Amino acid sequence: MKIKRGDKVQVITGSYKGTIGDVIEVAPKHDKVKVEGVALVKKHLKPNQINPDGGIVEQEAWIHVSNVMAYDSKAKATSRVGYTDVKGTKTRVYKKTGSVIK
Repeated sequence: MKIKRGDKVQVITGSYKGTIGDVIEVAPKHDKVKVEGVALVKKHLKPNQINPDGGIVEQEAWIHVSNVMAYDSKAKATSRVGYTDVKGTKTRVYKKTGSVIK
């Protein structure tokens, strides 16, 4: 999977289409990612010692990695991710601009 935690991505399909956010969590075994502010769901929490009142919490749900695309902030556009050899190390780059991903 070419998307990593901390990458900036744009949602390319679904009800959150066009939304840009950072990847919070990645599940490569299931090809899923959590993006900040995307696919928000409400989770009901039972009361416990830390949260004695319980309550309802809004959090991000998993979305499939095929529904997001890497976003290049400098070019202000989405791009596919490729790999190139920079000084003997394998480095991820944006295919559209050729710039190195942080």
